[in-house]
Amino acid sequence: MKHRIVVLGAGYAGAYAAGTLARRLSPEDTEVTVVNAEPDFVQRLRLHQLAAGQEIDAPQLTDVFAGTGIRLRLARVTAVDPERQIVAVADADGGGELGYDTLVYALGSHGDDRGVPGVAEHAFDVAARPPALRLRDRLDSLEKRGEGVNVLVVGDGLTGIETATEIAESRPGLSVTLVARGELGAHLSAGARGHLRQVCDRLGVAVLEQTSVEAVEATRVLCADGTALAADATVWTAGFAVSSIAAAGGLEATENGRIVVDRTMRSVSHPDVYAVGDSGYVIGDNGRPLPMSCASAGYTGRQAVDAIVGRLTGGKIANTKLEYPGNHISLGRQDGILQMVDDEGQAKPKYMGGRKAARIKAGIVRMSLWATAHPTFGLPKRKHHLATAPKTSATEKAVA
Repeated sequence: MKHRIVVLGAGYAGAYAAGTLARRLSPEDTEVTVVNAEPDFVQRLRLHQLAAGQEIDAPQLTDVFAGTGIRLRLARVTAVDPERQIVAVADADGGGELGYDTLVYALGSHGDDRGVPGVAEHAFDVAARPPALRLRDRLDSLEKRGEGVNVLVVGDGLTGIETATEIAESRPGLSVTLVARGELGAHLSAGARGHLRQVCDRLGVAVLEQTSVEAVEATRVLCADGTALAADATVWTAGFAVSSIAAAGGLEATENGRIVVDRTMRSVSHPDVYAVGDSGYVIGDNGRPLPMSCASAGYTGRQAVDAIVGRLTGGKIANTKLEYPGNHISLGRQDGILQMVDDEGQAKPKYMGGRKAARIKAGIVRMSLWATAHPTFGLPKRKHHLATAPKTSATEKAVA
């Protein structure tokens, strides 16, 4: 029987890992299956643009994996049993189970309501395509009402900043307010913070700093200081969380559910499981945990592939870079900020702002999409065979 590699999730990390594994390993003794809930690739880096009313590309995964030999299963992952090496899925036909010999867990993250009452019922987010489209529909309806419409973006991280500025630029008839728990752009250098404030002023984005939201209602949010802020649409961007599936299945995970892995992205509790992207908790080259980000998806995906191929073929496992070089922030379509960080994760004094930064960020996004849509480009044509015969899974042993 062939060695079965199952990849859960076809985001930036999962799609890259699946395509690269399919190109580097011989189909004579390995098979790669990708499980994804949606039929197309979602450009998560651009979901704030989708919500603001712009059209973004969404390549079909059948096209992305065409010619690679990858099997695509459109289904939602409901459980993982690492002891039996089984993944449970649900689809239009009722679902079932998939067995694996090597599992690549790349289910990513979703919006985190942080336990704040009313977020799930009343707030919008841009962490996935369906909620981004719901926000888009809401903004469309609000624009038809004319002036006096308030859009509240809660959260001053990168997603909140990009969402607030994108909506303000694309829909100038709406009043946009960005609610920051601390100082706006606190993670940026002094110069970059000043540039961010200038852009917010130019776009008409009101900023409320040192403001903590304690509850979200249908037409307002309630703050810790007793203030009530009117909101015709509340966009929640106050953080991300991962699914509880891995922890529930018995994989060693952090308190917030990220799978604890070693330097090669291999689970410390179950060696036939690898976690990449936002799903994995790994210490980077600077001694700090890699943050959830598209950049981390690329580095961790590459490291996992090198480790899997090396172990299965008996080759050397190379250590790829595990670093976080900086932040690339879009401020609408005409402005942006590139902020590099040092080995301690702190912002360097120099930054780049303006149209050039916006063009570079747009180029990075285009490059990420192209690389995902061409997962085997530039890889060697030679496909490696396994060093040993494919192992028998736990399920097959039980049947025998």
